Amino acid sequence: MTIKDAPEEWEIRATETPFVGNKTSVRTDEVVMPDGSVVRRDYQVHPGSVAVLALDDEDRVLLIRQYRHPVRQKLWEIPAGLLDVPGENPLHAAQRELYEEAHVKAEDWRVLTDVYTSPGGCDEAIRIFLARGLSEAEEERFAVEDEEIDLEYARVPVSELVRGALAGELHNACLVVGVLSLVAARASGGVDGLRAAEAEWAARPFEA
Repeated sequence: MTIKDAPEEWEIRATETPFVGNKTSVRTDEVVMPDGSVVRRDYQVHPGSVAVLALDDEDRVLLIRQYRHPVRQKLWEIPAGLLDVPGENPLHAAQRELYEEAHVKAEDWRVLTDVYTSPGGCDEAIRIFLARGLSEAEEERFAVEDEEIDLEYARVPVSELVRGALAGELHNACLVVGVLSLVAARASGGVDGLRAAEAEWAARPFEA
């Protein structure tokens, strides 16, 4: 038996969108279950995201600390952002986010992992990249606004992030999944075996 996720779509009898926000919306589908019954399923419709585990030559990860209102906490995170343009190449989006949030560029890019953040209630798909060969961007700094005005920055060793994740001190999903995926990749053949930066992504198809 191959343990691999597979596409499947159950019959939808009716659908409506009771809420439309700035970037996301809420959809209600009437879905036919295997026994023939019909149930309502509410979920957030999301454009998708990218995140960047930027690793420097001292084996430190570039972090930002940002206020997240839904959880009422300032979280340490890796640079991330929405796929604002339908069909946008996720690598280009990730490079943009790294520049805009940290004013950093990277020479080597690979796909670290792809995840659904909360598939029981949201269709958000995130591609997490590993970026190496870091340097300061030469272009003018991006003008920040809203929560990003108060960003804090740090470069933290991978080992310390693993400890913090397992101790329950770090909670951002992209950071935790990214760091643990990096450790797993190193333990199973090395990061050179990771997928290419423009590998296909069924959850969010794009043009190279």
